[in-house]
Amino acid sequence: MKDTSKQYDAVINTCRSLFVNKMSDYGSAWRILRLPSLTDQIFIKAQRIRSLQQNDVRKVDEGEVIEFIGIINYCVMALIQIEKGVVEQPDLSTEEAIKLYDEKVALTKELMQNKNHDYGEAWRDMRVSSLTDLILQKLLRVKQIEDNAGKTLVSEGIDANYQDMINYAVFALIHLNEE
Repeated sequence: MKDTSKQYDAVINTCRSLFVNKMSDYGSAWRILRLPSLTDQIFIKAQRIRSLQQNDVRKVDEGEVIEFIGIINYCVMALIQIEKGVVEQPDLSTEEAIKLYDEKVALTKELMQNKNHDYGEAWRDMRVSSLTDLILQKLLRVKQIEDNAGKTLVSEGIDANYQDMINYAVFALIHLNEE
């Protein structure tokens, strides 16, 4: 578990660095995105990863790593949007956005540690392709919840699904870094 925590932090540091750089370039323009738009962005990235895993030919010279990083960052943005709501104009400074980013990641890492304890780090024996499929399954669940106006009968909410997607993407990046 000690290695997992360090590996998790290393992956998140890479994602956070990209987030910070994009905040410098674009500000918080992403704050205008509604949850279904963020979900669709994540879906596009997950579909591309699946396509890369299934196809021998690549026409764009970007691999799975950058797409998993994108999934993590878009999921964090979605968690922030759930808390703060959607706005008509960018409203967060880089410092405020980073603070929120770090809060969401800390909660998500805590969830990972609790589940890892209960599941015995079963993810270490999973394939990256299976983690991709789980992300896609979570996305389909989120889309259904969104289509149901956020109402569920027995299921966890959208935020828990975004957290799971972050954790699956982190696990995939840990696997890819070990290869």
